[in-house]
Amino acid sequence: MAQLGEILEDSMAQPETPASGLSQEYANSLALEAGFQEAGLVALPYEAEARDAERFREWVAAGRAGTMGYLQRKAESGQLLRERVGVTFPWARSALVCFASYAFPSAPLSTKTQDPRSGWIARYTWTSRLLPSRGDAKGERRPSDYHKVLFKRMRAIEARLHEQLGEFESRAYVDTGPIVERALAAAAGLGWTGKNTCLIHQSLGSFGFLAVLLTSLEVTPKDKTAELLVADRCGSCTRCIEACPTDALVAPYQMDASRCISYLTIEHKGPIEEELAENMGRQVFGCDICQDVCPWNGKAQRGGPIIADADLEPRRAHQSSARMAGLSGRAVLRARVQRLAGAPCGIPRPQAQRGHRHGQQRTGSVRAAA
Repeated sequence: MAQLGEILEDSMAQPETPASGLSQEYANSLALEAGFQEAGLVALPYEAEARDAERFREWVAAGRAGTMGYLQRKAESGQLLRERVGVTFPWARSALVCFASYAFPSAPLSTKTQDPRSGWIARYTWTSRLLPSRGDAKGERRPSDYHKVLFKRMRAIEARLHEQLGEFESRAYVDTGPIVERALAAAAGLGWTGKNTCLIHQSLGSFGFLAVLLTSLEVTPKDKTAELLVADRCGSCTRCIEACPTDALVAPYQMDASRCISYLTIEHKGPIEEELAENMGRQVFGCDICQDVCPWNGKAQRGGPIIADADLEPRRAHQSSARMAGLSGRAVLRARVQRLAGAPCGIPRPQAQRGHRHGQQRTGSVRAAA
């Protein structure tokens, strides 16, 4: 994988500069050059924006955001900041959405690992980067934070665009901005929103990170009118809904985040209700169940070799006294190391030390099942 400096200096692979506006071809070539597996470009406001804004408002009003107050923040106009890009960024005319896959075939599934002594940490936190070799010593893998890895790539793309097109407004985000990345990704043609509410890419599945670059650049007339939406291919499948231990998927395409294990183990700050705690099993940080059972992820891994991101390759977790060193630099640190160290398997809080709905016992301390 080329370093970002090399990406910016590589003149042989430079895509052609667009003549008028930002084109899908040019934007996609910059994203691929930076290391992403795929990218999509959509003009703003996009066609289904009003529908998506209404759905987001209804979701928040129904209390399904739980205690995530940042999702409920409003502008002076009274609109939710995240319901439309234009609420916070009235100058935005285009969004480049990039996809980085972390679906490595060698990664175990949370639904297949049976060791009752282990706790499950969501696979998106397993990312690592390969350090440069020194002399005869091979470079080792060190834990990394995908936010930092991908944000550097977005800044590289942003720099190239400014170099070629001059001054314009822009903002880059990796899970940090007042936008709904999944809605923008669907609008940009990267996939469809599945019944588990994840974005599903037909070839790469749903195990992927989304990074967004908003710009004040107009999209070329040809790409502005292009048909981008990907058809919903979930069909009659309901595996994700049936597999969710806490019934967070209240209906197809509807998630009650206040019941979701990922929310409860990452975002939620208070005690966990006993009813939910009893069904959380060994999930310590995040949850992969609704994605592990998705046929599209199985198809992506069987269709190989899957084009997973080399800079996000998983690293075996440390165990015993060294296990916390293995978390250094990872997104898992959002949960605070103190809560994870020595936590009972399944739930890192005393209020939630219950049994799994399928009879799994929680004994011992956390050991990542990677």
